[in-house]
Amino acid sequence: MHTIVLHSLRQDSLECQGEHYPVYFGEFWTAKQRQAQAIHEISYRACFKPQLPRLFIERFTQPGDIVYDPFAGRGTTAIEAALLGRAPISNDCNPLSELLTAPRLLPPTLSEVEDRLKLIPRHGGTEDGLDLSMFYQAKTEAEIRAMRSYLMDRSQTRRLDSIDQWIRMAATNRLTGHSPGFFSVYSLPPNQAVSAERQRGINAKRNQVPTYRDTHTLILKKTKDLLKNLSQEQVDNLRRAAEKAQFLTSDAASTRSIRNASVQLTVTSPPFLDVVQYAKDNWLRCWFCGLDAEKTGRSITMAKTLPKWEAFIAGVFRELYRVTRPGGFVAFEVGEVRQGQVRLEEAVLPIGINAGFQTIGVLINEQQFTKTSQCWKVRNNHQGTNSNRIVLFTRANHGVR
Repeated sequence: MHTIVLHSLRQDSLECQGEHYPVYFGEFWTAKQRQAQAIHEISYRACFKPQLPRLFIERFTQPGDIVYDPFAGRGTTAIEAALLGRAPISNDCNPLSELLTAPRLLPPTLSEVEDRLKLIPRHGGTEDGLDLSMFYQAKTEAEIRAMRSYLMDRSQTRRLDSIDQWIRMAATNRLTGHSPGFFSVYSLPPNQAVSAERQRGINAKRNQVPTYRDTHTLILKKTKDLLKNLSQEQVDNLRRAAEKAQFLTSDAASTRSIRNASVQLTVTSPPFLDVVQYAKDNWLRCWFCGLDAEKTGRSITMAKTLPKWEAFIAGVFRELYRVTRPGGFVAFEVGEVRQGQVRLEEAVLPIGINAGFQTIGVLINEQQFTKTSQCWKVRNNHQGTNSNRIVLFTRANHGVR
């Protein structure tokens, strides 16, 4: 039995194709969530905690092994793999994923960011007719537009270096939020950007108007927060990983640039049916980074029915079987959706088996909530997509490691 499941609180089973597979319940990673590195704290919709990939990386890989995420999002798996001395491959059809992940493999010093910000003008940016006054005070908007113009010019003239990329990543993360640490007036949580019309409604309801935010100061503050608990060993690991890391924007079912039987571990979480609207959430981030939000939205799979979702995931698993080395593993995180009526682990289990994988079991993480969350009536284990459910597979080892 794999040691990953020895400390489960209880065990059950799930029947699939005439066989019974173990289901393990326990608090596998949330008890350690305060131990995560701050460099992960880049807001992104529907991302999992870094302790989740760490659990599998530590148990199923060795330094130098390839760790892959076909639905990379903010890059949690890639960053955690790099911190632990593994070689990450990160794929996401949303190009924002690479823009938010790659800079953290080459973290600058605070003084380097400060010096570069001094070179970025605070006014004179390109006007494009886009009204952002519901989000930003006029002077703040001028700074954002000037920074955007500077970064796009550096990119188009191939002068964009790792410090510029870090600043772009940090600024993208600060565009909208619900505290003075963000560029905008109070908005919805920082993992999404509401429409201009919706923001006007928020402003009217709260009787608020945008006030000036010093964008350069806030970028420095965010930089300091991201770097605050990195050791020199971890910085070295990140930089070594940057030399070998691969960033792809491919269909997860067709990643031909990944070699056959090269990946030791995949840790990922796919889009959950039509629960999350990634394109609508990221329109403002796409604008700042010079990306086409509509084109990006069309490239992101949003299956509205379970059969369509299963067909999509089946193609992904055929590709995962191709790239996984014998003796390698796939940890596939899914959740309960549609008020718990659909448990996606029951759909994923036969798909993985039919692709050729062997099943180790299903892990269901049960978080012991704090008194604070109890008083707010948090019920994350029973509603929405918050219940972490991992279907764990391995590719049979035929004598090859």
